[in-house]
Amino acid sequence: MAAEKKSRNKTIDTSLQEGRIFLDRCVTLTQKQTDLSAVTDKTILGDMLEVCPLLPENCADLLIADPPYNLTKTFHKTTFSKKKDADYEAYTRKWLSAVKPLLKETGSIYVCCDWESSLIIGSVLKDFFQVRNRITWQREKGRGAKANWKNGMEDIWFATNGDHYTFHLNAVKIRKKVVAPYRVDGKPKGWTETENGNFRDTCPSNFWDDITIPFWSMPENTAHPTQKPEKLIAKLLLASSSAGDLVLDPFLGSGTTSVVAKKLGRRYIGVEAQPQYCVWAEQRLETAERDPRIQGYADGVFWERNSFQEQSVP
Repeated sequence: MAAEKKSRNKTIDTSLQEGRIFLDRCVTLTQKQTDLSAVTDKTILGDMLEVCPLLPENCADLLIADPPYNLTKTFHKTTFSKKKDADYEAYTRKWLSAVKPLLKETGSIYVCCDWESSLIIGSVLKDFFQVRNRITWQREKGRGAKANWKNGMEDIWFATNGDHYTFHLNAVKIRKKVVAPYRVDGKPKGWTETENGNFRDTCPSNFWDDITIPFWSMPENTAHPTQKPEKLIAKLLLASSSAGDLVLDPFLGSGTTSVVAKKLGRRYIGVEAQPQYCVWAEQRLETAERDPRIQGYADGVFWERNSFQEQSVP
């Protein structure tokens, strides 16, 4: 008998049997789509290598990809075995070749990876797109190691299809507390004074230390072993897409990209091979209709982790 879940544990772990209603909302593709009517704002159940060639070319304004890291890991009874570097490079080229035709000329792509797969992905990405930057974010969670440093960081490669692309700087500035406020003639200089404290909006760098990995008391959390935080994906979407744009995630997992796109007024297509993860994705999408909030993002501002406003968003 399964242990009863604690009242504060909000982890989404609905079984396939219990979540049949959510799985039934997903679509499967068997033929080439001439338009987006059947797939927009949908979760597509299937292998991305088989699904992507069936989608209309030049349809996506933004691609968010979180491919399997080159680790031996089991994802809900399916084991991904660590490959030799040459084999992982070949796999990376294969899936990049599948998504490349789907991205508009003005589109951008972000690829998530760990430090080891980053060495391969960053190199291969240059053969398909114009690499703009490598973001490193502090994930904190992870097991300690006796003979190595604990892995507390992950990378996200940022690339574009061409020289003309979307980047909304003001949408992703970070509001930080001002510890030593500077004044000129008694007035704030470069910062804002509020009843909740003193703050300054700063340009984001390519190192992010304000992200909280989903944990069991957060409504966005699922039983997926490598779920990305909504706040993390929100930064990518707000920077590199506009309202109404189409965001494609070929490795959807538990649905974070689609959920954040829905909350931020973007259209989305998510492709996922595991039925169990499709259930969780659709369950979260239903919840997003009632509650569009994103942990750590409020009033159009990304707040520092553990700040007053960041903590006030449940």
